Amino acid sequence: MNIHEYQAKELLKGFGVGIQEGILAHTPEEAVTAAKKLQETTGTGWWVVKAQIHAGGRGKGGGVKLAKSLDDVKEKATNIIGMQLVTPQTGAEGKKVHKVLIAQDVYYPGPTETKEFYVSVLLDRANGRNIIMYSTEGGMDIEEVAEKTPHLIFKEPVDPRVGLQGFQTRKIAFNLGLSGEAFKQMTKFVASLYKAYESSDADMFEINPVLKTSDDKIIAVDAKVNIDENALYRHPALLALRDILEEDPTEVEAGEHNLNYVKLDGNVGCMVNGAGLAMATMDIIKLSGGEPANFLDVGGTANAERVANAFRIILKDPNVKAILVNIFGGIVRCDRVANGIVEAYKQIGDIKVPIIVRLQGTNAIEAKEILNNSGLSLMAAVGLEEAAALVKSVVGK
Repeated sequence: MNIHEYQAKELLKGFGVGIQEGILAHTPEEAVTAAKKLQETTGTGWWVVKAQIHAGGRGKGGGVKLAKSLDDVKEKATNIIGMQLVTPQTGAEGKKVHKVLIAQDVYYPGPTETKEFYVSVLLDRANGRNIIMYSTEGGMDIEEVAEKTPHLIFKEPVDPRVGLQGFQTRKIAFNLGLSGEAFKQMTKFVASLYKAYESSDADMFEINPVLKTSDDKIIAVDAKVNIDENALYRHPALLALRDILEEDPTEVEAGEHNLNYVKLDGNVGCMVNGAGLAMATMDIIKLSGGEPANFLDVGGTANAERVANAFRIILKDPNVKAILVNIFGGIVRCDRVANGIVEAYKQIGDIKVPIIVRLQGTNAIEAKEILNNSGLSLMAAVGLEEAAALVKSVVGK
C-alpha cells in the first residue's frame, strides 16, 4: 500500500527522522493559512507547494512549485489543486490532484553548501535481506544516475540476525563524503530511517532527496513509502492512511468483493483461482497471440456470486475482447464451478465478448457437459492447449 508524502513524513518524524516540515491543504485558502502557520513556527519566508499524488516525478510534471509570497502560495495552490498531473510514473492519463503540501523552503543560505543525496531501504529478495541503497547524486534524475553511472549507487546489506550496525551507518556517511556535524547527523538519520522501515513492515522507504542543509542538518525533503499489505492487520493506524482516490476504481471495487485484481493493458480478460495458475494463464494468453488484460484470482470458492462479480469487473475494461476462465477444481468441484458460471452468466445478461472456460480437476468432464448444454455462448475446454487454441481463434492471431 502506497501512502502520500505528507503521511510518510509524519511516519518518519515519529521515529526521529528529520523532515522538511509542512502542512496539508485541500483548498487555496487552506494553503495560505498553512503558509502563515509555517512562517510562525519555522520562520520561513518562502514555501514549496507540492502536489500530493501516489507517483514520483511530480516536479517534472509541474506539481512542485516555489512560492515567494502568500499571494504566490495561493496562485500556485490554485493552479495545482484539481490539475491532471502527468509524470513519468502516472502514464499519459495522469492523476488528478486533490490536495497539496505546503512545505518550508529548506534551501536557505548558510555557512556551508547544500547537498542532495539519495537513500532508500528495501528488500533484496535474491539474498533474503534488507539493503540500504544510497548515492551522492540525489534529486529528480536518480533513474538516469542509476542507468548511466551505476558506480555512483552504493548498497549496504543488513544481516537480519544482528540488524543495522553503527559501523554501517558511519560507512554510509563516509561514502557520501560527509564530515563533522553533517556526518553525525547522517548516521542518526540512516539509523532512524531503518528503524522506521522495519517497524512499519514496509516494502520500501525511498528518500529522494535527503538534504544536507546549509547549516549541516540532514532532513528528508521527499519521501516515498510502500507498506506490505500482508502486514497491515498489525498496523491499523497505517491502514487508516489508505487513500482510495489514488487507486484504480476497478481494483478498489474488486477488493470490496474480496477478489484479487490487477488491471493490465491487454485484450483478454482472465478469471482464475490461484496466483500461480493466474501467472500461467497469462503466459498461455501471450503465447496464443493475445495480451492479458488483468490478473484476477477468484480464490478457492468460485461460487455464482463471486464469478458474477468477477465478470462485471473484467467487463468494465473496454479493451477486453475475450475472457478466459481457467479454474482448477481441487477444493471445489468443477461441476459446481460450471453451474456457478452458468448462473453468473444469466445474472449479468447479454455478454458481448466470447468466453472461453477451461475447467480441470474433479468432475471436469461433467463440468464441460454442463457448459455445452447450457445454451449459452460459452466455449468449453478441458486441456490447457485446447483453451490456448480457442484464445488464438478469438484474438485472430
